[in-house]
Amino acid sequence: QVQLVESGGGLVQPGGSLRLSCKASGGSFATYGAAWIRQVPGKEREIVAAISWNGGLTFYGDSAKGRFTISRDNADNTVDLQMNSLQPDDTAVYFCAADHGMEVSDWREYDFWGQGTQVTVSS
Repeated sequence: QVQLVESGGGLVQPGGSLRLSCKASGGSFATYGAAWIRQVPGKEREIVAAISWNGGLTFYGDSAKGRFTISRDNADNTVDLQMNSLQPDDTAVYFCAADHGMEVSDWREYDFWGQGTQVTVSS
């Protein structure tokens, strides 16, 4: 089983940047696809970005295109999300998730989840 722990959330002003990091342990993380998924209270979870097991394929949701970058380091068992030009609409709990494939449309397909990290964009 893979355990995931997120870090890097916090409060940032509009237009600012944050870098989220997800540290994996307990399994063959290098063979899993991974994603950053966010949830705003009262709304459906949204796949923000996803990356294949070797980093060769990436996916970005419409809200992330041009602003966010997902990357991974399999030697360190980490997946990062660099978020730039943050806006109040980006305020959410951000979850790191892993799966045997690279799911880009249905967040429910992800088998392993972290506890989430809060990102708040406000002046």
